[in-house]
Amino acid sequence: QVQLVQSGGGLVQAGGSLRLSCTASGRTASKQLVAWFRQAPGNEREFVAGLTWNTGATSYADSVTGRFTISRDKAENTVYLQMDSLKPEDTAVYYCAADSRLWMITRTNYEYWGQGTQVTVST
Repeated sequence: QVQLVQSGGGLVQAGGSLRLSCTASGRTASKQLVAWFRQAPGNEREFVAGLTWNTGATSYADSVTGRFTISRDKAENTVYLQMDSLKPEDTAVYYCAADSRLWMITRTNYEYWGQGTQVTVST
């Protein structure tokens, strides 16, 4: 089992920045993929950004490319999502996720999920 605990988020004006953190505990050596998803009211959960834990290779949704950056600290078992130039349409609950299976980073059926954190971007 892997437990994921998120921190960060909150309320920010459009154009501002926020950073989300997600720290893993438990059988952390098993995780191959780590990703961030988000879900806005009335919408399905969608992929935002992800990385392959061992190589650090990253992938981003088109909507956040150039504005968001995913990174990891292997020693701390923590993944970050730096969100810059935030827009009102980025408002959502953000979830980190991890999986021991190394395939299709954008899929939503990850094994382990964080508790979610609200990000609200005002105009």
